[in-house]
Amino acid sequence: MTLQELQKQVLKLPMSQRWLLVQTLLESIQKETQPVSNKGNLSRLRGIAKGTDISSNENIVADYVSYLTEKYQ
Repeated sequence: MTLQELQKQVLKLPMSQRWLLVQTLLESIQKETQPVSNKGNLSRLRGIAKGTDISSNENIVADYVSYLTEKYQ
């Protein structure tokens, strides 16, 4: 069966079956294009949101107050 023949047959299907076919095709494409291993991606990002200097809570509050004071003056 050629691609053109398949397309003609698909267009004759009811809308619900065509949507199901589209979903099946997309899932198939996603499986083939996804990287083999996603494991480790998050471990490389671990700690990215941490600051470089571990400060006490009081220092963090003081820095934030200073920031707000400068921002709204």
